[in-house]
Amino acid sequence: MIVRDKPGLLELMFAIRGSVLPRILPRILFATGFAALVVWIDGALLRLPHTNAAPFAVFGLALSLFLGFRNNAAYDRWWEGRRLWGGLVADMRSLGREVEMYLPDPEARQRALRLALAFLHLHRLHLRRMPDDGSAGRWAADSAAFAEAHHPPCAALNTLNRHLAATAPDGFARRALAERLASMSLAQAGCERIATTPLPFVYSLLVFRTTYLYCLLIPFALLEGAGWMAPLFSAIIAYVFFGLAEVTEELAHPFGETVNGLPLDAMCRTVERSLAPHLGEEVPEARVPVGFYLS
Repeated sequence: MIVRDKPGLLELMFAIRGSVLPRILPRILFATGFAALVVWIDGALLRLPHTNAAPFAVFGLALSLFLGFRNNAAYDRWWEGRRLWGGLVADMRSLGREVEMYLPDPEARQRALRLALAFLHLHRLHLRRMPDDGSAGRWAADSAAFAEAHHPPCAALNTLNRHLAATAPDGFARRALAERLASMSLAQAGCERIATTPLPFVYSLLVFRTTYLYCLLIPFALLEGAGWMAPLFSAIIAYVFFGLAEVTEELAHPFGETVNGLPLDAMCRTVERSLAPHLGEEVPEARVPVGFYLS
């Protein structure tokens, strides 16, 4: 995720980090080159049809509505993912307090919190479809067995559940801890629902097809009034529509490692910092943005 103060005018115009420009630049250049070719053919070889701009105004309005609808749906996914991870952070902090309240054995408390941290890191890796990076192994020696399970986060959470069931001294403590695990599991399932259920393909297909059609046809509407300025206007239009489509594509996958994805590594570190006093360990340094990027 990009973390930076509001940029000044020059930074706003030339900022690349966090922008979708590098990914859409080939498409913009293609649309600009096509517009230049249309203008050259019209002026040097063959007079092409000079269409009225009015149909393109209606066409552009419809395309804007499609893009706006898809952008809202994508941002809802991004924001829901952030809320679910915020709930996980709160649950982990509450679990740290509850095990101190309900588990009299210090070793049992340590084991419970380490299993919870292993679950959190495995959950992050599972959402990002990444292989085991050793982060869970730092907290639980049996993380290798979790990584080989069909569903590593659930394997860690199941082990934590069995451990709490065996070490909690009475029914009230077991019930309170079970409710905490249920809340964690609910947030986990919500994240997996977002990660495994993409936006309907028909919307993506419609948006990208319509965007290409609009950007390739708009030079014919600009021939009469813009002349050799048509490629410039075509480039601006392509930047707007291709940019909106690409931003939507990024936001629709909030757990990815894109620059606009959620900072899952930083949120895991936040939990580690919160639980370090309960574990009797030194509080690790918070993650900071590198080049305005917080992973």
